[in-house]
Amino acid sequence: MKFLVRERILGIGDDYWIEDEHGRKAFLVDGKAMRLRDTFELKDPQGRVVIDIRQKMLALRDTMVIERDGEPLATIRRKRLSLLRNHYRVALADGSELDVSGKILDREFVVEYDGELLAHVSRRWLRVRETYGVDVVREDADPGLLIAVAVCVIHLAEKERGVG
Repeated sequence: MKFLVRERILGIGDDYWIEDEHGRKAFLVDGKAMRLRDTFELKDPQGRVVIDIRQKMLALRDTMVIERDGEPLATIRRKRLSLLRNHYRVALADGSELDVSGKILDREFVVEYDGELLAHVSRRWLRVRETYGVDVVREDADPGLLIAVAVCVIHLAEKERGVG
């Protein structure tokens, strides 16, 4: 299942739609401006919050937390001992982990679980500027979670580089 993400250039505080492969609105990324910490909501087309994404305040390294219905779903941070600068670990609430690696700022990276590809994020398929695709390759994967992971790692990479 493929999704098309059309980012806003100005960063946090901007809202943008994510469309499915048929051009239908699937999720709205609602950036909450004027907050002490970076906060996003992933909403369905009817405006219901599907996933909350927020910056963890008292952390030694930049960390984002993903929640669903007020319950922790995942915590994302850059891998500490990684030779690759663009390598992130997603600790899921059930104790398992996802691995995110690639060229995050170029929007060319993968999300894997135990070496198995879950999603591929890429700009290569598209010609529209500030747009990238999220291809969820496993049918049993949670598209909302994987899109939230992509939003988080891009935000963290941009923040680290001083882009966002």
